[in-house]
Amino acid sequence: MATKPPAGDPVQDAPQVAPPKHAAAGLPAIGYTALVAQQQMGAVRATRTLLKVNQKDGFDCPGCAWPEGDKRHVAEFCENGAKAVAEEATLRRVTPDFFAAHPLSDLAGRSGYWLGQQGRITQPMYLPEGADRYEAVTWERAFEIVAEELKALDSPDEALFYTSGRTSNEAAFLLQLFAREFGTNNLPDCSNMCHESSGSALTETIGIGKGSVSLEDLHQADLIIVAGQNPGTNHPRMLSALEEAKRAGAKIISVNPLPEAGMERFKNPQTAKGLALGGQALNDLFLQIRIGGDQALFRLLNKLIVETEGAVDELFVREHTHGYEEFAAAARAADWDETLAATGLTRAEIEQALSMALASRRTIVCWAMGLTQHKHAVATIREVVNFLLLRGNIGRTGAGVCPVRGHSNVQGDRTMGIFERPAPAFLDALEKEFGFAPPRHHGYDVVRSIEALRDGKAKVFFAMGGNFVGATPDTEVTEAAMRRASLTVHVSTKLNRSHAVTGRRALILPTLGRTDKDVQKSGKQFVTVEDSMGLVHSSRGNLKPASPHLLSEPAIVARLARATLGAGSTVNWEEFERDYATIRDRIARVVPGFEDFNARVAKPGGFRLPHAPRDERRFPTATGKANFTAAPVEYPTVPEGRLLLQTLRSHDQYNTTIYGLDDRYRGIKGGRRVVLVNPEDARELGFADGAYVDLVSEWKDGVERRAPGFRVVHYPTTRGCAAAYYPETNVLVPLDSTADTSNTPASKSVIVRLEQSATV
Repeated sequence: MATKPPAGDPVQDAPQVAPPKHAAAGLPAIGYTALVAQQQMGAVRATRTLLKVNQKDGFDCPGCAWPEGDKRHVAEFCENGAKAVAEEATLRRVTPDFFAAHPLSDLAGRSGYWLGQQGRITQPMYLPEGADRYEAVTWERAFEIVAEELKALDSPDEALFYTSGRTSNEAAFLLQLFAREFGTNNLPDCSNMCHESSGSALTETIGIGKGSVSLEDLHQADLIIVAGQNPGTNHPRMLSALEEAKRAGAKIISVNPLPEAGMERFKNPQTAKGLALGGQALNDLFLQIRIGGDQALFRLLNKLIVETEGAVDELFVREHTHGYEEFAAAARAADWDETLAATGLTRAEIEQALSMALASRRTIVCWAMGLTQHKHAVATIREVVNFLLLRGNIGRTGAGVCPVRGHSNVQGDRTMGIFERPAPAFLDALEKEFGFAPPRHHGYDVVRSIEALRDGKAKVFFAMGGNFVGATPDTEVTEAAMRRASLTVHVSTKLNRSHAVTGRRALILPTLGRTDKDVQKSGKQFVTVEDSMGLVHSSRGNLKPASPHLLSEPAIVARLARATLGAGSTVNWEEFERDYATIRDRIARVVPGFEDFNARVAKPGGFRLPHAPRDERRFPTATGKANFTAAPVEYPTVPEGRLLLQTLRSHDQYNTTIYGLDDRYRGIKGGRRVVLVNPEDARELGFADGAYVDLVSEWKDGVERRAPGFRVVHYPTTRGCAAAYYPETNVLVPLDSTADTSNTPASKSVIVRLEQSATV
């Protein structure tokens, strides 16, 4: 299978390549922020909007979920946050005339970058069966169409309700409530593709699937390990927290197959030192690890800690943990030679990391997709937990686990019940509060949803935000599966690839964004979000909506529920649309930690959710203690003449939203179809810098998955490893190549061969 590049699209321009940068942010970040804001919003609108980003009386950035401190800067946003805001607050509009001029075949041939640049969608649009163009439709008719399809299903489990991370707590709670009253737990979400491995590992080991640290903990840590994460591009405001930690004396180790500019040096654009004095070096040690070698690294570190006299916090282990002896036996069996082969590191580097770990009383480990998207991802994160438990680094100030969530409110959506495998206690609370019996059997996650569409077991796909087709693996399989649906529905602010890959019928339902004012019958509304560290706070848009025809996400769910469930519903959906405070009142009675929700979130900055391991050193696991684990060490093995590919973001994108065609820190300009390869590997394979290749993944099913026309860039990545941007390389990730336990697509460990391209 091959996914061809879009024809006649600027993304096809031959990229220019320069050496990678060794520092992030600074004046270039300010300049680019100003340029993008001016292009999309104009100067006055840009200033008025950006000054409200992440402020206590403003709106939550629609980008990442990094938290804010109690004291806020006037400009409390990063370059990528400004890009996200600019794209949502843009003055560009996609009207019915646009759809009349662009048939579906044209939209399907465009890149995600081109689609996103067209602007905000202004009216509900409908694609009838057999038609080649979307046409305007009223909201009433749109809800009738969805209700018709849902009520015609043989089983509620033939419907899928997908949620993107940007959905508010209120909208997410309503969507899961509607789905469960309708009769299904088919609630796949973007967590299934990113931090599901974290949630699986943490729930088993410490009893709660969230991180245990606060922003203040980072500032007080002695040692911070940043593994499988690139803050400079994916969470730029994290660099400020690392800078503050460094000023307080913390040491930082980064573990990554690619050197990342932000971890080398941070030029804080809000300080004189950052702008004029060269900024702050962050890394004290860079471990340039082989892709997928993190479990082996932490297992060996754990062996060395266990074998070092006095290194283990024996009191903590005895009083608060379970399974130590079995774990310790497995740790002692770790082999130096095998670890060096798995990691690509030297003995001296690992010994230096050990020395830093032993010198630290307060250690935090941060991670992201570089750890979560492998077959052995859950086992890797369990090993990270072992590393922290050994020295009592959970439930201690300045220490703990820190999975860095990507999309804003992806964590909050899960807290609100967006989960295909809900806890019985949550369903019990729903039943008590709303008077209907929710389904108890498990639903489909993302991968199983695609399989269900492919196999004809699911027929209606409803997405609250996101770009499902662009974000998911095995592109051709996914697109074919979506086209088998009887109806696909996307609640969206802007165009993306998913709108061009439809079921027999399709709807686009345009919604308010974070930046938009939301006024309902009871007056102006606000919504709430939960950040990556468990803080819940309000978000209020300040802009006139992009069109008078937009509805808010809570209003869309409420009206859909009324159209589908009718008088038989036990829920007062009209009340929820009229006043979001009534939603929060019900959340307060269903979701633990949200008691007195309305009063607590009215306070500037919101409130922190309880976290038993952090707050009480109490671990709500099956054993009642934190669990050591002893999984066998795994790492990818690659045949001769092949490379191990990780998919990643460029600096000009957030998830599947492409803001531009540059990756400034990696030296790429004007194109996205590049593959970063170690120069020695490239020479051994016979490909000069600038050669064009097809990437062909190899999997046990024998199916050829091909991404054609990629420019080879000689780059200082780990030997045997390569990197390329998604979603262009999602086609290479097999649908059934997933993490054990979590079923997350293994997008960070794809075995590929390079072939001379016939398309360029």
